[in-house]
Amino acid sequence: MVMRRARLAAAALLAAAGIMLAGCSGDSGTSANGPAEITFWGWASGYEKSVELWNASHPDIQVKYEAITDGGAGGYDKMFTAAKAGKAPCLAQIGYETFTSFLAAGILQDVSGDVESRRGEFADWVWGNVGVNGKAYGVPVDTAPMAMFYRADLFEAAHIAPPKTWEEFAAAAAKVKTADPSARIMNLPTDPYLYAGFAWQGGAPWFGVKDDAWSVSLDSPANTKVARYWQGLFDQQLVTSYPSFDAALYSAWSKGKVWAEVGPVWSASLIRDNAADSAGKWAVAPMPRWGTTDSVGNSGGSATAVMKDCARPKEAAEFALWMSTDTDSVSNLIASAAILPASKSGLANTALDAPQSYFGDRPIYQTFRQEAAKVNSSWRWGPVMSTTATALGDGLGKVHTKKATFEDALGDAQKGTDSALRSQGFSVSE
Repeated sequence: MVMRRARLAAAALLAAAGIMLAGCSGDSGTSANGPAEITFWGWASGYEKSVELWNASHPDIQVKYEAITDGGAGGYDKMFTAAKAGKAPCLAQIGYETFTSFLAAGILQDVSGDVESRRGEFADWVWGNVGVNGKAYGVPVDTAPMAMFYRADLFEAAHIAPPKTWEEFAAAAAKVKTADPSARIMNLPTDPYLYAGFAWQGGAPWFGVKDDAWSVSLDSPANTKVARYWQGLFDQQLVTSYPSFDAALYSAWSKGKVWAEVGPVWSASLIRDNAADSAGKWAVAPMPRWGTTDSVGNSGGSATAVMKDCARPKEAAEFALWMSTDTDSVSNLIASAAILPASKSGLANTALDAPQSYFGDRPIYQTFRQEAAKVNSSWRWGPVMSTTATALGDGLGKVHTKKATFEDALGDAQKGTDSALRSQGFSVSE
């Protein structure tokens, strides 16, 4: 799923490291007598089918699914508006990168007690995307570990092995340019959320919380290292600089003018659906590593969140857990939405072993299953990601015109994020 986000108007109700939520319901784990009726807002393909499967086997807890606009195209704004009016649904699909903003606005409900017994069914780092300090405000659905999609036919013809490290990737980039002066190995990662995945892998966090205060570190030495790597490839003219999600990039994929894409699991559908002429020619290899550090980045993923006014949080959490772990539900979501499940049982689902015709009948999702266990677990999203992403995206968008560098973009995002945190009442460490 392409990660496009809209501007969020999250209020400053976050007090400190504990993210204390004003106005949250205190009835977590309790419910009224009688059948539960739960409304669920989301937009991903296949969610409606999973709801139908649940309703057929759970007559005492019925879920009404309402498809809304993608979160980044207005869905999140609708959720905020409904929550302010006290008319939000029980459940809502929320991307991990936006989850903290919803927490900060005080419109999610703590369901830790309702999910505690099943936390072990998911990797610990995934729970960190749906809560803080061990608390949970929803249930993870999927993750988006990164890997390298590449034109196997072109790499083989040029006698270039899939690079295992970023040093080898740079060397491979030079070989691609030599093999075909009009081609490049990859497009410059200027989408802020895609770029976040490279920072994530590189141990270059953007946010932290310590002593009741947020810290912002987009311009840290670790982030500078990642930025200079990509700036170096651009300065040496070893990458293309098409706009993200642009038809020109898709054409370059199809015509063999861009040979690879290091991206999240959902890039599989992005390439498949937009580069039909190169069907059967793509393969997937693990994301190149920084030296001997065996970790990967993540770019995407979402959760089923429990909204603060939900009167049946226990039942809502029960459904959310079922949707993310039930074999039939997960198989449906894999087939419909091309997700990589967040649950351990979901990762064991045999649907991930199916050969993919577009990718030369290679079972590419096996690679993402293996890489999911290697995602750097220390990453934390901040509470003003709309501001952060907008500032970073604006800066990265100027790199190809040489009006800014990656370091400039990170510096501007650092300043904009720090200012937004302070203006919204967050405590910020110096």
